[in-house]
Amino acid sequence: MALIETVLLLLLAVVVSGALARITRIALPLVQIALGAAVVLITGHTIDLEPDIFFLLFLPPLLFLDGWRIPKEALFRDRAVIFELALGLVLFTVIGLGFLIWWMIPEMPLPVAFALAAILSPTDPIAVQAIAARAPIPKRLMHILEGESLLNDATGLTCMRIAVIAATTGAFSIGSAIGTFAWLALAGVAVGILVTLAISYAKSLVSRRWGEDVGAQIVVSLLIPFSAYLAAEELHASGILAAVAAGITMSFTERGTRATQSMAMTRIRRAVVWDTVQFVANGVIFVILGEQMPSIFARAAEVVAGTSRPETWWLAVYVLAIVATLAILRFVWVWTSLKLTLFRKGQQGPRTKVGLRLTMVMSLAGVRGAITLAGILTLPFVLADGSPMPSRSLAIFLAAGVIIVSLLLATFALPRLLKGVELPPEPSHQQEEDRSRVAAANAAIRAIEEASYKLAETKGDPDLYA
Repeated sequence: MALIETVLLLLLAVVVSGALARITRIALPLVQIALGAAVVLITGHTIDLEPDIFFLLFLPPLLFLDGWRIPKEALFRDRAVIFELALGLVLFTVIGLGFLIWWMIPEMPLPVAFALAAILSPTDPIAVQAIAARAPIPKRLMHILEGESLLNDATGLTCMRIAVIAATTGAFSIGSAIGTFAWLALAGVAVGILVTLAISYAKSLVSRRWGEDVGAQIVVSLLIPFSAYLAAEELHASGILAAVAAGITMSFTERGTRATQSMAMTRIRRAVVWDTVQFVANGVIFVILGEQMPSIFARAAEVVAGTSRPETWWLAVYVLAIVATLAILRFVWVWTSLKLTLFRKGQQGPRTKVGLRLTMVMSLAGVRGAITLAGILTLPFVLADGSPMPSRSLAIFLAAGVIIVSLLLATFALPRLLKGVELPPEPSHQQEEDRSRVAAANAAIRAIEEASYKLAETKGDPDLYA
């Protein structure tokens, strides 16, 4: 009964957080973390989810929705920058930050340090949107951040999985890691595509023959990410990449022939349901972070007491050092990436200078959020021999501390830096589509007005028809 009451309080905290964030003008994730801490003070109970259950509940639907809704034209247009950030920066961060953490905390095994670095590499565009509400992010910049987040989620979580395998088994080799990564990636993507295509085909077949049930269609869309994830995990592939691939495939199947498209009513209601799922899932993750912070801190303090630096204040030093290193690594990579991109563009036209403010915005926009928290909580409790996972509580505390500090840093600095920031414009069909939709809507309104006037002319009570 206490667990049910705690879950209901978590959901209530998510609901209240939206209003409090608008009233206080504080970033939504920070409000949710504070409310999570309040839930602990009220109930005295914490929720300890099994890592696999936590991963399954929250990550597949969030990643599936990101892949489904990301603008494909923008993703393809800035594919070079996005892939450099999502793949190159992740590997750069895992190697650089992993060795730094191991150097700072020698008691933490190197595979655990790499796992922590890998899960700290993904960024969270939803947190950036919440923080930058007062200073809107340019569309192209937001599309780049969304594309980066979509791909680096999968890359970072896959790298973490390899590091966890090395930590639990005690064995690691470059060749084995490359082979594992290739299988996880290729098989995961293939499973995601095939599962989505099979479900979409079966759904359209049933709808054409017996009609479309709106409720059933929405439930099917909710089950697709879990189906893809579980099918990939059954084949020892990446369920994360399967969920992402399923989302991207879903967007293309919905754009296909009329036979594969759902009714307009289904699409509208489904969009509302998925917005709710996204809001609740992200909110619950941050509320759980706040709810577990006291116990996480207590366990981390016990771990650090047995290290060469037993003072508790070293925990703050570690968190600040990791945040600073993440910002420096991201700044160096973003500046280099933009330089190379603009150099390639300059060969085809006039060159554009790389602004320091733009580079700083891209660096600070790398806020860690829900994916990082969900991933770090999936660290296994024990090794293959049954002994406890070393430094697990410390790794969870460091990840949680980095999330909070990066959110606070971006909350105060990002809105100021965003003022006046612009990216070079790129041709886009979206603007043409928007103008066409507006013109068609205006023409329809005029046609309705003309029809109502003509109908009113032949009636004795024209006011009812005008």
